[in-house]
Amino acid sequence: MNSQSIRARFLEFFRKKQHQIVKSAPIVIKNDPTLMFTNAGMNQFKDFFLGNATSNDLRVANTQKCLRVSGKHNDLEEVGFDTYHHTMFEMLGNWSFGDYFKKEAISWAWEFLVGELKLPADRLYVTVFEGDKALNLEKDMEAHNFWKEWISEERILNGSKKDNFWEMGDSGPCGPCSEIHIDLRPAEALKEIPGKDLVNKDHPLVIEIWNLVFIEFNRMADGTLVNLPSKHVDTGMGFERLSMALQGKTSTYDTDIFTPLISQLGQESGISYGDSQDGDVAMRVVADHIRAIGFTIADGQLPSNTGAGYVIRRILRRAVRYGYTFLGYQEPFLYRLIPVLSTQFDGVFDELKKQEAFVANVVKEEEAAFLKTLEKGLGILDGINKNKAIDGSFLFKLYDTYGFPKDLSLLILKEKGVLQNLSENWEKEFEKDLNSQKGRSKADAAKETGDWIQVHADGSGTFIGYDALECETRILKYRKVKIKGKAQVQIVLEQTPFYGESGGQVGDIGVLVSGNEKIPVLDTQKENDLIVHYTDSLPGKPEASIKAVVDSSRRARIMVHHSTTHLLHAALREVLGTHVEQRGSLVEEDGLRFDFSHFAKMSEAEIEAVETIVNKKVKENVPLVEDRALPMEAALKKGAMALFGEKYGDRVRVVTFDPDYSVELCGGTHVNATGKIGLFKIIGESSVAAGVRRIEALSGDAAEAWVRAQSESIARIKDLLKQPKDIAQSIQQLLEHNKALEKKVESLQGAQASGMKQELINKATTVGEAKIIIAEVPLDGADAVKKLAFELRNEVPGLVLVLGIITDDKPLLTIAIADDMVKKYGLHAGNLVRTLASKIQGGGGGQPFFATAGGKNPEGMAEALELAEEMLKTDINQKG
Repeated sequence: MNSQSIRARFLEFFRKKQHQIVKSAPIVIKNDPTLMFTNAGMNQFKDFFLGNATSNDLRVANTQKCLRVSGKHNDLEEVGFDTYHHTMFEMLGNWSFGDYFKKEAISWAWEFLVGELKLPADRLYVTVFEGDKALNLEKDMEAHNFWKEWISEERILNGSKKDNFWEMGDSGPCGPCSEIHIDLRPAEALKEIPGKDLVNKDHPLVIEIWNLVFIEFNRMADGTLVNLPSKHVDTGMGFERLSMALQGKTSTYDTDIFTPLISQLGQESGISYGDSQDGDVAMRVVADHIRAIGFTIADGQLPSNTGAGYVIRRILRRAVRYGYTFLGYQEPFLYRLIPVLSTQFDGVFDELKKQEAFVANVVKEEEAAFLKTLEKGLGILDGINKNKAIDGSFLFKLYDTYGFPKDLSLLILKEKGVLQNLSENWEKEFEKDLNSQKGRSKADAAKETGDWIQVHADGSGTFIGYDALECETRILKYRKVKIKGKAQVQIVLEQTPFYGESGGQVGDIGVLVSGNEKIPVLDTQKENDLIVHYTDSLPGKPEASIKAVVDSSRRARIMVHHSTTHLLHAALREVLGTHVEQRGSLVEEDGLRFDFSHFAKMSEAEIEAVETIVNKKVKENVPLVEDRALPMEAALKKGAMALFGEKYGDRVRVVTFDPDYSVELCGGTHVNATGKIGLFKIIGESSVAAGVRRIEALSGDAAEAWVRAQSESIARIKDLLKQPKDIAQSIQQLLEHNKALEKKVESLQGAQASGMKQELINKATTVGEAKIIIAEVPLDGADAVKKLAFELRNEVPGLVLVLGIITDDKPLLTIAIADDMVKKYGLHAGNLVRTLASKIQGGGGGQPFFATAGGKNPEGMAEALELAEEMLKTDINQKG
């Protein structure tokens, strides 16, 4: 039974059980501060469990793309080394929202596995929650007794809270669960050890395939459990593991889910799968990781240096390193697997097929960038002394200079057998260097969240902000939070005109009026389906009626920029081609940022053409046509553009500015006609990532102010240049004259340094085998002193040089040390300059043979040079 058939039979089975089959949510999560990625099938249904929303369908089923590489659920370290863990995987699931419960979930699971798929009943085991005194919960006898109808009692095993009590997080919906395990060992192994003794013992062939979760409690912030008003079922079955069982394999990587990828790797590398342990691990890692990389990029998350983007970059670089070290790939290769992957999932997850070329290009660019530094970084790791301690600063250097994710460095240290050499506080040392680079502390992002306190009936609130900017309303619920150490209140209103940040548009601000109280709304965010208003305080009478008022002038400026992004998107497609797709946006009152797929820098002519098209549409004063609850199929027939990575419901809002020009799915707020935009001006075009460009632009009042400021600047320049006929020609002449003067200055400095060089050599003092030169020199600029330092280093054997200069009232120290002096006396220019920098109130660093430091206190230069002489003489005499 191939994997396509297995997936189809699961969905058809539950369709016949009156389940609505729904699409997979994007693998990248938006509007949920607790998660970066979808890590379980239930994520898209969280609001139904939380009571923030109700489902139109009480029974649903699907196959969901999931990623587990961070936080509580992190399988990255096991991937490739065992036979069944993955980063990206599919989870088959069926759900009941207050409809059926344990009896049906258990009987249908058995019917599907044994009746439909013909898995051997004598290979299956089930677990039930054994109870927990701390939670004051008894054993789940209800599930136990239902299982007795289908499986012998000796195959029903007790499970601990860790294994058989499911929790969404530290607080929120939770409940007991029942796992189904299968024993795939050969017949002779079954006789030696009973399968029940290996359940949940990490045996690679006695594995969990399906988890049935019975959500019936809500855990409060203090840990207490309260009953939910409705009971729900949430099940998740590992598609890859199920395929392994049905295809008679002992590894998920041997199923037809992975064999096409592994086969291509074998053909390209000339290494057959099964020939060596290192090669096998590498192929499994690459085959797994390319799935995670491909689908996250297709869902809108580009590799980057922060957040979810950095997680993807880590996975990609881990795969590149395995291919480089164990499969012999010296050039980009991952991108060639994307067509194989997209063909496999065509008709299942179509987003990859539709963006195949874009995703492959992004991956190729990322690979090429990392390969430039990979060899150097590996060389440093190869040179590690097996007896030397390794600190966190060493790992940070690999991360910062060579792009090595921390976990990749740890993996290589483990392979080399020196992981135990890590210093006890290496993690703190790494974080200290990282935070120092970022200029902020982890604590700055800390957030403490209390329980929601219900004031009126539950719900997620109704948004009325398309039609009104103020309304009478009530507080449904609120909770107190601490963000960056500051106490705030999050409020959910029964109805609200405030737009919660989403789709690139920033959240509204305004006030809540309660009697004589005016409470500023500092921000509005969307948290899943909740519209959350951030304030510094709560009304004195939270149960009373309040008036919600949006800052209307700010909203108007935001709307101008949001409508402009739609016109801009259409114009870019007209000028550059229909390959252009929105990849991100930021819409604020002061301007807009628009990211789009395109692999070349836009020319001046292209930018001008886009501006002309947009401004033409503005002048036409095209009216807004809005469909607020159009069925998705009808919206697509109208030509509405859906953005990859966005989750859309069955009914969508369509925003149209001329049906032949711009038709988009959008939940944001807009002007009622394009004439309100006034003026459109592009002020910047740049690269964001491989294959993604960014336009920064202004509209309306902001654009007019920018044009006015540019005009004033040109007028001032003309005044300074005495009103020339041709301002550009005059500036060009000034630049050429300045360049000629710079060459003269450089020539004079060179002559000055040349004369200074012999004078410094004559001043050298001999200590041991070292020639020490320490002096303050009258040079202007870091480049001049660096050139002098390297010339002296090349000409003077055994040189140890410390030079100081003061330029523009700022001190600079430069240290150069001959290689043999570094080796003989253990000298280190970088360490020395960091110590000396304290005397000039500055900082710096560098390599053992060359380093620099700048500061703010020129008066400390003499003391720094005296200290340098003292330290160098002491070190050389002690080690000589």
